[in-house]
Amino acid sequence: MSGLNKGVGRVEVTLKWDPARSGAPVHDLDLVAGVFTSDDPHGAAVHLVHFGSRSPDGTITLHRDSRTGQGFGYDEAMTLELDRLAPTYARVVVGVAIQQAGGRLAFGDIANTGIRVREGYTDLLVHDFTDVPDALSATVVEFTRDGADGWAYRPLLHGFDADPQTFATLLGSARP
Repeated sequence: MSGLNKGVGRVEVTLKWDPARSGAPVHDLDLVAGVFTSDDPHGAAVHLVHFGSRSPDGTITLHRDSRTGQGFGYDEAMTLELDRLAPTYARVVVGVAIQQAGGRLAFGDIANTGIRVREGYTDLLVHDFTDVPDALSATVVEFTRDGADGWAYRPLLHGFDADPQTFATLLGSARP
């Protein structure tokens, strides 16, 4: 009955963390999504969505951005409308990068980090970055076009010792 499987359609990715203690540099974490074509699914992203941007077709938008982690619950939110992506796109990778303006800051240095990937009211993935405490950035989940069945997802937690600019170039690299 795989013909009735619609796959993953519209997904929301949310990110949270606690603010820095008083007097310390702010903790600024950013959601990042890279869109890859079927011709080069592990190469350079054809669209990179992060703070201040969205995909040209409007299918991936960052609609809540925090520079401090202040607030209740999740501080950043990104919506991915995978079911609206053009057929030429075969892969989307979502990750998190920590801004390094206040000095080297890794996930283990930031309290109460968490990411949630959700479709409707169903949590597809919830993670707290404890597996990558020394990383400055990390991929979290990848979505791949699954033929006629739509989009599939899988956790893709991999930490990088890379600032946001370098992470953007590594986002789509193949991982085991």
